[in-house]
Amino acid sequence: MALFSMHNPLVFTLGILGNLVSFMVFLAPVPTFYRVYKKKSTEGFHSVPYVIALFSSMVWIYYAWVKSNEFLLITINSVGCITESIYVAIYIVYAHKKARILTLKLLLLLNFGGFGLILILSHFLTNRSKRVQVLGWITVSVSTSVFIAPLSIMKQVIRTKSVEFMPISLSFFLILTAVIWFFYGLLLKDVYIAVIPPSNYRNMCVHRIKNGILSLRKLLNEFSSLKTQVLTR
Repeated sequence: MALFSMHNPLVFTLGILGNLVSFMVFLAPVPTFYRVYKKKSTEGFHSVPYVIALFSSMVWIYYAWVKSNEFLLITINSVGCITESIYVAIYIVYAHKKARILTLKLLLLLNFGGFGLILILSHFLTNRSKRVQVLGWITVSVSTSVFIAPLSIMKQVIRTKSVEFMPISLSFFLILTAVIWFFYGLLLKDVYIAVIPPSNYRNMCVHRIKNGILSLRKLLNEFSSLKTQVLTR
């Protein structure tokens, strides 16, 4: 039995805060998709992070449902399913044909085929006591892939010399939500919830690398421009 149950005010407060901050994380891509809507073009960025994020929310809901008494996990991941579905839908509408087909294939393979396979295998090949453990490690693996997925946007960031496709506002909320959910999982003695925050920090490294690349590229461009001016005098 966990040292602190959901009836403990501290655990409940952390769960509510985790929901609120995670909600802000889910809303972080809104400016990007508003631009997509205005320009009627995805401008070449990838749908992979949003498809995987949708898959992650689906798996977390299933984990919370099987474990029981995890209403706060169900609420925030339900919001995640809705927001990520909207993002993916907008992407499919405005992406070019090749990207649209790739996204649809990924949805069928991962969100329908993959999730369906998890449902069937976890139900028929594991008993209830082991099912939570199996699903826990699956959610950890999927959540890790969520934070690796933004690497697919790195090429777009470097090409456009813009951080717009990887919003800086996301960095702050990722750190905050990592800390909150870590302590939430720690107090509940739920290792699967607690180990997710390190993935958030890995994602932060992606953002820092991205900004470092952009800064270096800007510096090199300025040096090249200065060198050209000197040579032309």
